[in-house]
Amino acid sequence: MLTQETTTPNMASSTTSQQRPPIIFIFVAFLLLVSSSLSPALSLPTVSNQTFRPHQELHRLKRIKAYLRKINKPAVKTIQSPDGDVIDCVLSHLQPAFDHPHLKGQKPLEAPERPKGHDSIDEMTESFQLWTDSGESCPEGTIPIRRTTERDILRASSIRKFGRKLRRHDVRHDTMSTDHEHAVAFVNGDQYYGAKASINVWAPSVTDQYEFSLSQLWVISGSFGNDLNTIEAGWQVSPELYGDNYLRFFTYWTTDAYKTTGCYNLLCSGFVQTNNKIAIGAAISPRSSYNARQFDIGIMVWKDPKHGHWWLEFGSGLLVGYWPSFLFSHLRSHASMIQFGGEIVNTRSMGYHTSTQMGSGHFADEGFGKASYFRNLQVVDWDNSLIPLSNLHLLADHPNCYNIKAGRNNVWGNYFYYGGPGRNVRCP
Repeated sequence: MLTQETTTPNMASSTTSQQRPPIIFIFVAFLLLVSSSLSPALSLPTVSNQTFRPHQELHRLKRIKAYLRKINKPAVKTIQSPDGDVIDCVLSHLQPAFDHPHLKGQKPLEAPERPKGHDSIDEMTESFQLWTDSGESCPEGTIPIRRTTERDILRASSIRKFGRKLRRHDVRHDTMSTDHEHAVAFVNGDQYYGAKASINVWAPSVTDQYEFSLSQLWVISGSFGNDLNTIEAGWQVSPELYGDNYLRFFTYWTTDAYKTTGCYNLLCSGFVQTNNKIAIGAAISPRSSYNARQFDIGIMVWKDPKHGHWWLEFGSGLLVGYWPSFLFSHLRSHASMIQFGGEIVNTRSMGYHTSTQMGSGHFADEGFGKASYFRNLQVVDWDNSLIPLSNLHLLADHPNCYNIKAGRNNVWGNYFYYGGPGRNVRCP
């Protein structure tokens, strides 16, 4: 659920993004490098630069329709969302995850043991996604899935790249010229079994179809080569992926540095959803307003000590589902880094820095009600206990465009403000 925050925390201590330990440069530079193809500049065919080939186009459309039949499962009920989405209520054991050879014939697992020190209500007390505003819901035994359309796939350069962060063959080794920019906080140097945070909810402006703005947590393991494992969850605005500028709840995973494995949401076999109230990829509502009401969402990812799967919780105890442990190599045991914060894509399509916003679109220094925040940052230790962070590091790789500032107090625990407007006089 969405939590309303109305009080300003007193900053007991603060640090800025000038701390830049070497290891985060490795991860961020690597992430920028391998994911630089997330938003390729797509050029539409025209009479002047491309010959129209009806047989090839027909073949492509046939492949798209075959893919849609595979990914869009039979629905026992369909709900029309006010934002234009179609939500299909699909029987749990027919969801895309169970197309995976290791899961065929199985059913979703029961709820695991939650980390110690975690208070959960296990119910939803208010609407937080637009598709539920009509009062319609998916029956027990089903899960809500945002229907993928032909237009969704056509926005991607190929079916293979749809819903994925794929590595290009012409990866640039000059990381300063890459188009992904971050303002993040992270911990490393230990064994981690999960992470939790409350993330302030905004709808940043994204000024180019092939750019995005997101705020999320990353659970990371492996070297920063081809074996990188990540689990990711948060909110994003991505016109290329969804066809609009709505703020949406999302998940992602990879086990080979975004090369061939993993995907957003339920767009491939992997994540097993167990909840009939949440549609991953659906729009979030309400959202925060500048100098007015503030809302945030709680997200926790942790490793079930009994079976070893990585579970996702949204809000106050609402289990969304899990990533089976067999999907991963390094994350089969534990994570080596936890990261929180914002990321944008800067295509420089107009020849200068993008005006795509991160967070609220305001710099961290503006504080509560104006800048976006993460609060109550915690990690899960070897004993399945939630503990405060120690040795939190900060990085803003383009601080004149997007920055970050952290603090700690008794109400918000570890927290930080982050974000910015993108292009400005100091960010040309």
